[in-house]
Amino acid sequence: MITQLTYIVAGALFIMSLRWMNSPVTARKGVYSGIAAMVLAVGGTLLSPSVDHYIAIAIAMVLGVIVGVPLAAVPITAVPQRTALSHAFGALAAALVGIGKFFVFSRAELTPFVTGAIVFEVLLGSVTFTGSIIAALKLQEIISGRPITYPGQNFVNLSVLAGAILCGIWLVIDPTQSWAFIAVVALALLFGIMLVLPIGGADMPTVISLLNAYAGLAAVAMGFVLSNHLLIIAGALDGASGLILSVIMCKAMNRSFTNVLFGAFGQTQKAAVSEAGEKVHREVSAEDAAEYLKEAQKVVIVPGYGMAVAQAQHKVRELFDLLTKRGIDVKFAIHPVAGRMPGHMNVLLAEADIPYDNLIEMDEINPEMPQVDIVIVIGANDVVNPAAKTNPGSPIFGMPVIEVDKAKQIIFMKRGLATGFAGVENELFYNPKTMMLFGSAKETVGHLAAELKKS
Repeated sequence: MITQLTYIVAGALFIMSLRWMNSPVTARKGVYSGIAAMVLAVGGTLLSPSVDHYIAIAIAMVLGVIVGVPLAAVPITAVPQRTALSHAFGALAAALVGIGKFFVFSRAELTPFVTGAIVFEVLLGSVTFTGSIIAALKLQEIISGRPITYPGQNFVNLSVLAGAILCGIWLVIDPTQSWAFIAVVALALLFGIMLVLPIGGADMPTVISLLNAYAGLAAVAMGFVLSNHLLIIAGALDGASGLILSVIMCKAMNRSFTNVLFGAFGQTQKAAVSEAGEKVHREVSAEDAAEYLKEAQKVVIVPGYGMAVAQAQHKVRELFDLLTKRGIDVKFAIHPVAGRMPGHMNVLLAEADIPYDNLIEMDEINPEMPQVDIVIVIGANDVVNPAAKTNPGSPIFGMPVIEVDKAKQIIFMKRGLATGFAGVENELFYNPKTMMLFGSAKETVGHLAAELKKS
């Protein structure tokens, strides 16, 4: 009775946690609610009469703390790959529970429904585990962030998935065929690797949220296998929110799930050459850029992954303070898929205590762009590329972008003229209104702030 009561309270807290996370005003409350829900869930489970082997559980919890504490201490730039690893651990746990239950349950207990739930749990858990590991390795740049492809890859991938599904169906028909269960696990693990390898860095935010959805659905199946209502509730919340977020990001890129998963998006494109020869960009110094800013009345800052890599968010806050003290209206334009995980830019800017009211979504800021005196692009690339609107032959054509090209002047902070994660050359570099300020974002923003302080 106590266990079920704690589950009811924990389930309600999980729901409220997700609700409170909808707003930055209540987000902290949402985090605390989620923590409390998890503590109640674990505590209630430990109080259940069916639970024993407390020493083994304690050892597992200690090992979890040993692994978890260092993961929690990673720098903000490593949060995407840490998130992918969290998905991997959760999915592995679900898969191992399913594997254990299949071999522990008696033949009578392995009804078609239970067997199907176990197959679903193990299939999704195994795919998510290896897929998340590959995503983390790509984000950490241990393996190439570019799509890794070969001819006929999609056919091979889908054949592996079909094989796992067919083995799962055969197992539901005859649960005594252990070889089919082993085949499901092996093929699912292989498919997870093959699924993420051909996906480029530009699509990693969507991949992370989609893997999150898979992990949630695996938890739902685990809940049915264990007859645990709380697991079903929490898994459904996780799976549904991850799927909704993936849909939002696909819409933000004007892409379909099929294109994200099987399009090998992110192959480097050859740099374009105009009829007059090589394109020419205009480079400026921090001193020159500061002079332009002193005359501005309205400035928009567009952050990107380059800002995260350089850990420049605190310097950006300093620049924001200097500009606002001059009476300049400063806003931040946030693209839904900027960075390498959902909400990456929001997290970075919140860490620097930049007022959330100054963070404006892409759809809201675009109509204001013609009235903006200067846009400062800090380490962003694909999310501001005009080719998405003007070049039908571009791989990103049709993707909604922040329309910085409509502003009166553009200061583009970047290390060089290299392409972004999508592998597409940015036409904005060669726009007559664009001033390129090369260097690490932390250094260039710092130099810019230093020049503004001089007067």
